[in-house]
Amino acid sequence: MLPIVLDLDRCDIVLVGAGAAAKRRRQLLEEAGAGRLRVFTPPRLPTGTELQAARLLFIADRAAPYAEELALSARACGALVHIEDEPAHSDLHLPAVLRRGDLIFAISTGGASPALAVRLKEALGAWFGPEWRGRVDEVARLRRHWRDTGADGEALKQRTDDLIERRRWLPRLPSRS
Repeated sequence: MLPIVLDLDRCDIVLVGAGAAAKRRRQLLEEAGAGRLRVFTPPRLPTGTELQAARLLFIADRAAPYAEELALSARACGALVHIEDEPAHSDLHLPAVLRRGDLIFAISTGGASPALAVRLKEALGAWFGPEWRGRVDEVARLRRHWRDTGADGEALKQRTDDLIERRRWLPRLPSRS
């Protein structure tokens, strides 16, 4: 597995399904910035041309009779496929996501236990509250300023570490080697 972060505003995405799973998936995609999302509710399914444009296909109803055929067609067009609760038939797994502005925690069990991932997300949410949205924005502003004034990668890291320590944003770790 390789965790990655995609800019969903750059991807054509197709979501197929109805019901609670489709609603949850749509909400997740919209929160993640999927500006080029096309949603199809059976019986209206995407055409071959609509699938050709897609880079990601989400099928929210794993038991649907059309799931396998849609997945094969999308893969033939070069799209990655996710079938709800079917890790063995999906090209990617979706983590439990905790957002604090641009700070994003993604917790994955590789599809083995979504409920465990959700519990871990909730625990992190208690530790990293809404104040982290402002902290990320602050660090981003400072980082741009430091870069503009000539700081290299190592200096950026050191200044960020110093800021975190001064503000006591995180508990001190025993060793950071």
